[in-house]
Amino acid sequence: MKVAHVVRQYLPSIGGMEEVVRNLVQYQHTETDYKPYVVTLDRVFREPNQALPHQETLDGISVHRLSYSGSERYPWCPQVLAAIRDADLVHVHGIDFFFDYLALTRPLHGKPLLASTHGGFFHTAFAQRLKKCYFHSITRLSALAYQRIIATSENDGDIFSNITSAPRLLTIENGVDIQKFDDAASQTLNPTLIYFGRWSVNKGILEALDVLAALSTQQPNTPWKMIIAGREYDIDAQAINAHAHRLGIQQRISIFPGPTNADLRALVAQASYFICLSRHEGFGIAPIEAMSAGLIPVLSAIPPFKRLVDSTGIGLVLDATGPSAQAQQIAELHTRKMQLPAHGVNERAAARDAAGVYSWKGVAARYTQQYDHVIRT
Repeated sequence: MKVAHVVRQYLPSIGGMEEVVRNLVQYQHTETDYKPYVVTLDRVFREPNQALPHQETLDGISVHRLSYSGSERYPWCPQVLAAIRDADLVHVHGIDFFFDYLALTRPLHGKPLLASTHGGFFHTAFAQRLKKCYFHSITRLSALAYQRIIATSENDGDIFSNITSAPRLLTIENGVDIQKFDDAASQTLNPTLIYFGRWSVNKGILEALDVLAALSTQQPNTPWKMIIAGREYDIDAQAINAHAHRLGIQQRISIFPGPTNADLRALVAQASYFICLSRHEGFGIAPIEAMSAGLIPVLSAIPPFKRLVDSTGIGLVLDATGPSAQAQQIAELHTRKMQLPAHGVNERAAARDAAGVYSWKGVAARYTQQYDHVIRT
């Protein structure tokens, strides 16, 4: 059985959705009888002038890339119908043009459809009122064409329950590659924070620098540092450097655009804390990857992050208002851990153990069960 995974961005693009699809197709390729392939767009959104090969094999997976027009928010790509012609099942990732168009054209292509939500389209404050109107009209109508809508987090499940319901809707929280950075964090507790992931406004990178500046003022004798690694999106290295310069902390930050996984492991080895002050997440993969390394997560007070810290007992939610108060929370956490006999080593091990429940093996098996059900019906 051939499964077409339709996703607007895939490797070499780096992001949470790309990582989920990569892990899911790898599992299906090696552990099941399903034959997955990826259908995606032919350009990374932040590198629009660099066309990617129209067909390529990555890690044994066939990747078909299609040209598109329009904006990255809603890329227009009707030629997707030709790309799914040989598929027995189509798995759409994200709520975008592909989600709507494949629903609209289902009488033409006749393929069983399954979709994963990946946070929908509520990641930023942009056009929130319009988004809600669209969600409760067009998205609601499109969802009727799908045998399964898979909410990739409890938060997504709550949102999508407003437009569909069980048995069509169910929640399968994302799996995480917990081997990639396994045990990579600093073996000794040190006052170094790291952020890795997409550099977008939504991720709160500049706000994290504000907190670092406050930490530097509150604990002048503690050498607080921050590493920022990942792929530029709507924030680039120049903007990060400029903000750090305004705050007077340019000597305390290190910036690494476009690192490989090997580079990231080396950077994670210098840190004890992972910081992410996202304004919205559908699930939040990076904090769990960080925990698998042994990093202690320091997170914004959004629902997915609160659930992660509450369920694992690991990390800190910055529920205070303003960088000064948030810096005080981090300083107090670090001071407590420095006073422990093992200097945080036990929590480092606990973080790694807590990340284990998010292993891809069980998550991917649940997807396979849904495929089996959809194919049979």
